[in-house]
Amino acid sequence: MTLTPPPEWAAHAALWTAWPADAELWMDNLASAQAEVAAMIRALASPGPDGRPGDRVRVLASGPLAVLSAEQAVGDVAEVIAAPYGDIWLRDTGPIFTSRRSCQRFRFNGWGGKYELDHDDSVGARIAALAGAELTENDFVLEGGAIDWDGAGTCLTTRECLLNPNRNPGFDRSAVETGLADTLGLERVIWIERGLANDHTDGHVDNIARFVAPGTVVCLSPADSDDPNSDVMGEIAETLRTSVDARGKRLTVVAIPGPGFVEAEDGRAAPASHANFIIGNAAVIVPTYGTPTGEAAVEALRPLFLGRRVVGCSARHLLSGGGAFHCITQQQPAEGGR
Repeated sequence: MTLTPPPEWAAHAALWTAWPADAELWMDNLASAQAEVAAMIRALASPGPDGRPGDRVRVLASGPLAVLSAEQAVGDVAEVIAAPYGDIWLRDTGPIFTSRRSCQRFRFNGWGGKYELDHDDSVGARIAALAGAELTENDFVLEGGAIDWDGAGTCLTTRECLLNPNRNPGFDRSAVETGLADTLGLERVIWIERGLANDHTDGHVDNIARFVAPGTVVCLSPADSDDPNSDVMGEIAETLRTSVDARGKRLTVVAIPGPGFVEAEDGRAAPASHANFIIGNAAVIVPTYGTPTGEAAVEALRPLFLGRRVVGCSARHLLSGGGAFHCITQQQPAEGGR
């Protein structure tokens, strides 16, 4: 029987992340990106408002200097592990855990051949070994950020990503759905057309729509009339409102503010999203970008996560690398996962 991964809000045995370390990749943003990752780790490790313990955060650090800087920054609240990786986007390069002791690993091809770095194709197996989890290898391309699931057989994804010929040439919708069912037990796939503008991941769903409870999905609303993603946000909301989950029930859709125009280093709109939050055992860490919408997004999410702290943390410098907090984390479920 194929194990379905527990939802992200189920208890975690550990939360895996990685430390920004490569000066050539991060350039002037390295120290600031490290500070943002450190703030996320500290928030995840802290207890919740009801006293529940925070996450056991396990931080990969590539090279002696990275280990030293990570130990200095978060060694008192997290476990730092020396391990090679290309960059920190473990949501996509790491395995997908289906239980505490089992995980699925998919091929990674640098988001369709855009960014192929040493060790990104092997870090998933390394995490599985460090976690003591049995690893199943799958010979098709899938990034963890391309799907979001409810733990009960339903997942969200985009045609822009999973039907893109730069991932699995020749795969049609039926082949993708069969692959997701066979490997992750996902019985019902809700297809969204496209993701955010200028997203190098080709429309990863963890930037645009997220399950937060059984049958409940968060999506984004435009910040203002000049929001570069106004049209796509409207399309996504309409798709979700007219969709049903694996139980045959209509989704409850909750819109939170999008950040609006956040300028990338090339002057274009960056794929910034308050939906790229990570749900920890005791806290939900929401990326903010210095826009007026940050606190409003945090406030909109608070009623959905009673018992957890909902915390806004800056991800403006992480965004220079292409993502935020969900992109750099991977949860390992507690035993039983529920």
